[in-house]
Amino acid sequence: MHGVAVSMLAALTALALLGVRYPLKMLPLLFMEVAWKTIWVLAMGVPLWQAGPLDANAADTMKACLMGVIFLIVMPWGYVFENYVKASGDRWR
Repeated sequence: MHGVAVSMLAALTALALLGVRYPLKMLPLLFMEVAWKTIWVLAMGVPLWQAGPLDANAADTMKACLMGVIFLIVMPWGYVFENYVKASGDRWR
């Protein structure tokens, strides 16, 4: 599973770099990045931390996930609200 995780994260990183050129088009990728990091911190990181000191791997992952706060700061919230929250959805056919 470690190889699968590394491959998935490498693909996510490559696409995130593409997002530097097309930031608004790549917002769903940014949502994915924020979502998995939040889920990991809440479901894995916090319980591990409450059980005692984190081992080196868990501490590295926690640090990397908490760096995701940067994404929340730079996200264009006005655009997100107008185009993902307020806009009506496409009709299903």
